[in-house]
Amino acid sequence: MFAYTSEFPASDQAPGPGLSAAFLAGAVIPVGTMPGGITLAPGAARAYVANRGSNTVSVIDTATDTVSSTIPTGAGPSFVAISPDGTRGYVTVSDDGLVSVIDTATNAIIANIPVASGPAMAAITPDGTRLYVTQQAGNTVSVIDTATDTVTGTITVGGGPTGIVITPDGTRAYVACLFAGAVSVIDTATDTVAATIPVGGVPILLAVAPDGAEVYVTNVATSTVGVIDTAAGAVIATIGVSAQPRFLAASPDGAHLYVANALPDTVSVIDTATRTVVENIGVGNGPTGVVVFPDGTHAYVSNAEGGTVDVMATTVIPDQGRTAGGTTVTVTGHHLANASAVRFGTAQATITANTATSLTVTTPAGSGVVPVTVTTPGGTGSLGFFYYMPLPALTGISPAAGPVAGSDQEIVITGRNLAGAIDVYFGPTRAVIQSVSDTQVTVRAAGAPGPGGVAVTVFTAGGRADGLTYTYVSPSTVTGVSPDTGPTSGGTVVTVTGTGLSTTDQVTFNGVPAPFGIVSDTTVTATSPPSGTPGTVAVTVSGPGGTPSGSFTYLSDPDI
Repeated sequence: MFAYTSEFPASDQAPGPGLSAAFLAGAVIPVGTMPGGITLAPGAARAYVANRGSNTVSVIDTATDTVSSTIPTGAGPSFVAISPDGTRGYVTVSDDGLVSVIDTATNAIIANIPVASGPAMAAITPDGTRLYVTQQAGNTVSVIDTATDTVTGTITVGGGPTGIVITPDGTRAYVACLFAGAVSVIDTATDTVAATIPVGGVPILLAVAPDGAEVYVTNVATSTVGVIDTAAGAVIATIGVSAQPRFLAASPDGAHLYVANALPDTVSVIDTATRTVVENIGVGNGPTGVVVFPDGTHAYVSNAEGGTVDVMATTVIPDQGRTAGGTTVTVTGHHLANASAVRFGTAQATITANTATSLTVTTPAGSGVVPVTVTTPGGTGSLGFFYYMPLPALTGISPAAGPVAGSDQEIVITGRNLAGAIDVYFGPTRAVIQSVSDTQVTVRAAGAPGPGGVAVTVFTAGGRADGLTYTYVSPSTVTGVSPDTGPTSGGTVVTVTGTGLSTTDQVTFNGVPAPFGIVSDTTVTATSPPSGTPGTVAVTVSGPGGTPSGSFTYLSDPDI
């Protein structure tokens, strides 16, 4: 998906559209073990990756997409903040309670600054004079004077501070406090907490819009991104993404937000104007960190489970759409002013906006994989590829029922043309995507307002598919087991009474499956299996409505 070619047309006019030939989209860069946070140096000549598992920092030469240096650190490095002048890197060394200072000219650690326990993330002020470091274990943020490499203050924030960002004007620091379910806002003039913004379940990491108007936070428990209006000091929108969202990054123009989803191995691309996911891009194993290059043409994604960094092209976003056309696409590159044509294969797209670095177009109809080319007064160049996706179709769902309250049980939806699934809905309720292939999508269902059957809808870049039903059931109960005693040899036929028993799929005595039959919604019969010892055991009825239980007592067989 990430491959593309770059063309510079021969012309004595201004260069045509295209990118540096040194950039190879689709490259995979091996780094250390469990890479996490990834940061670009000013000018983007280098990238720094904290490898928590191997206690190193990898330095990537972005011109060649290769590791140029590996810096040993203390235990558990998690993030590297780079000074605005690019001369210093500050590594949060979580397990040692340190911030290590790197001289970026020599790639040597020149100082170790003790901070409170569990430093997680760091952010530096735009003037480079102060570094703010979150301490997850201590519920604090340390303030470091970068001139003296000393801690000059400690700020108490919400429980479990992890992610931190500073606004472009340097006046506010936003801290994601995962145990508190909130974001603490620090006034950097006074180094005090000026506000606390409730955001949702387990907020972990943050990104700030280029203009500072919005801050974005990943909420792990709900698989969402909260949008904070920095002027209003409140969450103004919540955007559903896939399971286990981690780091996120805004494009330089603020038009898109990229979110690494660790469980399904994807990056969700959010249109910040519509606040919708427009694409899920497959990447490596356990994507965690993400950073977008200043020209907006590509991004780096660190894969914690794979020990790699992917080079992800962002020149055509989204790079998938319907065969019928009509998809709004942003094309990013250089020398794009006064474009006269954008073609998807041989078919011409409709241009709706044009600047020197980007174009907004509406795709024509097409099929298969086609190159995207742009024609300007300087010539014609290729900016990437576009994938026309066929309509998806659904063939089955298992299990087809579950509790009204929702559950953590994985639900497998089968079909075809499901690759790159963007969203799944059970009625009006969004389900969280856990994994995706071309033939199945695995999700977890959220709760519903009440019991009953609802339509299952899967959205992909190729369109929507439905035709399946998922049934929400009320919680089942067990009110009695009769008879409630029997011999250890088994064979006792018992009647289990309760409610919501018509969807029972298993009955167990002390965890041992028993033959059973469903009589009605209030009655199930079962035959007790043998027990090695006498005593009272649980009789558990399992089904979509839960696992309620009663009791049964095994009695010793009579002796002669």
